[in-house]
Amino acid sequence: MSRFEATVESIVFRNERNGWTVASLRVDESKGLISAVGILPFLNAGEHGVFEGEIQEHKAYGRQIRVTAYELSRPETRGAVEKFLASGLVKGVGPATAKAIVEHFGAKALDVLESEPARLAEVAGIGRKRAAMIAESFAAQNGMRATMLFLQGYDIAPGLSMKIYRAYGDATEQVLRANPYRLVDEINGVGFQTADDIAMGLGFARESDFRLRSGVKYALSEAAAGAGHVYLPLPELIRRAARLLGAEEAPVERSVRALILSDALIAEPMDGETAVYLPRLYRAECETARLLKRLLASARRAGFDEAAVRARIAAWEAEEGVALCAEQRRAVLAAAGEGACIITGGPGTGKTTSLQIILRMLREQGDVELCAPTGRAAKRMSEAAGCPARTIHRLLEYGGEGEGFARNGDNPLDADAVIVDEMSMVDIFLMRALLDALRPGTRLILVGDADQLPSVGAGNVLRDLIASGALPVVRLTEIFRQAGQSQIVLNAHRINRGEYPELRTRDTDFFLERKQTPGEAAKAAVALVETRLPNYLGLDRLRDIQVMAPMKRGEAGVFALNALLQAALNPEGPGKPALVRGASVLRRGDKVMQVRNNYDLEWTRGEERGAGAFNGDIGYIRAVDVRERALTVEFDDGRVADYDESLLDDLELAYCMSVHKSQGSEFEAVVLPLVSGPPMLMTRNLLYTAVTRARRLVVIVGREDCLRAMVDNNRILERYSALGRRLAGGTDRR
Repeated sequence: MSRFEATVESIVFRNERNGWTVASLRVDESKGLISAVGILPFLNAGEHGVFEGEIQEHKAYGRQIRVTAYELSRPETRGAVEKFLASGLVKGVGPATAKAIVEHFGAKALDVLESEPARLAEVAGIGRKRAAMIAESFAAQNGMRATMLFLQGYDIAPGLSMKIYRAYGDATEQVLRANPYRLVDEINGVGFQTADDIAMGLGFARESDFRLRSGVKYALSEAAAGAGHVYLPLPELIRRAARLLGAEEAPVERSVRALILSDALIAEPMDGETAVYLPRLYRAECETARLLKRLLASARRAGFDEAAVRARIAAWEAEEGVALCAEQRRAVLAAAGEGACIITGGPGTGKTTSLQIILRMLREQGDVELCAPTGRAAKRMSEAAGCPARTIHRLLEYGGEGEGFARNGDNPLDADAVIVDEMSMVDIFLMRALLDALRPGTRLILVGDADQLPSVGAGNVLRDLIASGALPVVRLTEIFRQAGQSQIVLNAHRINRGEYPELRTRDTDFFLERKQTPGEAAKAAVALVETRLPNYLGLDRLRDIQVMAPMKRGEAGVFALNALLQAALNPEGPGKPALVRGASVLRRGDKVMQVRNNYDLEWTRGEERGAGAFNGDIGYIRAVDVRERALTVEFDDGRVADYDESLLDDLELAYCMSVHKSQGSEFEAVVLPLVSGPPMLMTRNLLYTAVTRARRLVVIVGREDCLRAMVDNNRILERYSALGRRLAGGTDRR
């Protein structure tokens, strides 16, 4: 890192949307100019300041500094003041007017603009009306700059400072001095720690009501985002919030009760304790239960002709040359005769075959929509069903943050039946939105594997629905002959039953390569992807093979493996421009994953245009523009999207991914390093989920005792959720 003084010679480029700037700086009059890049939204020609950043030698643009922080001083010389005014910063002032203003007022021109703006009319060619316009623009710019300097004093990055300023404008400092904890609730990207640092800098007491109440709400938000909890029991919430705040439990409990009294939190008696909710989670859970009960009541089938359906099944079997098992017949009968039902089962149990005949029968009666939580899951569903499937967000016509879903109770879907696949991935918010968009009488078939990991988002929807007994559940357990020839399928079911997988079968599709240390396992995983598996099965190293890891950190974690695999599969070299993002590098040719939903990201696919990239979408970097800090990604399904500086945090390397991120996906081969890890992560259902992601081959790299420990560890982390109780009528009411 380097710290130095410089004068801004000119602004070469600025992206007005995100503040990304390329500026020309003069460090020393006797030396040449240096290029500075970074999020510098209020930097202008003529200004002098102190800059911090990393000096780099760029192949195309030469020596440049990536600015991470800067402090500016006001231009003081006549030349600097004229350059500052001529930069276009102030509306109504161009180079000629700037020259005239400085000739009249000299180096004190900015003082005049600030304290005596009416005097601008003294300058030839500037009348009173224009002087007022110039003064107003200058005052607005001063307000922006003062806000940015105020926020910089609390180490808030320029990009986040811009977001805060857009929300509060010139009132930013006033708002934050009154209650900086508003940022946590109102500005996406601001966590409790950032707001707390500002508050401590402003002199707020650690016991202030603002701090305690914000910490309580943040503890609930973190419980939802990090562990999927819809609520927390009151004692658990108090413990978590007290730990976060470094406070005694008594004042924290008083804050919780005050928030409940003001309806900022919602409390409900449940199973002899008090459940405490954030209002949005409480509404989502209650609405999900209410809407599902309404659907079940409206969609019950009167006069269901079971004999006719069985005859239709027999005709389809004869036509397709297949024979359904008893469980599959029950699934088809439930889908045909019930208003809503669940079909659950592991790999090789005939979910796809059941879905095909259900789809054909329902299409004979009306319009059917197919959907899944992610793009990759929807693509797999399309391939299995032989007809188009969409993401649930696409089906409900999501319009982006602030707009919500176009399909809702006021504008329901025009469908007689909706089939949802990969239900284990659906969280409470998405389930509520889906149910809200269904007309009374619409048939709903939910398909998924209840033994996989639950949704990343809050809730435990599939398991809660099954446990509630509110709607029929058909479990497919019989493994079909063709699937039974796969050791992947057989071992997946062994793992799920708590039995150790078979590892010593020859000519198999399920291997354990024994390695003792994380470093050895990581090295072996790289070799498998780089040469051994492509040579063995003729697989594409990037598209067909997926490395997964239970943990993100450690020598055999996601981060370390991504760095090793990137170095092996897409090393630095000529013609491979790259962008540095913290400890990672995004390089042309890299395999990347979208890690959060962005419904507004525009894309093209040939002549087709659209918007939206979703958590879990996998793609490849096709172009990198180092100067503008932008890149282009082509996703697996052919969509091509451009990412500027403000969107780069939406992407992560995907040579290796966490098992959680793999949900809804399927790969030709899966490589899974298993050496050690905390029991809360190294669980049976995580192992089961990872194994069921593979079509043709599973290679576990690590220790057999670790593998066996995961099979033995049937610890399913409890998620605090009351959807099942609400459906079963087992909750108390407020």
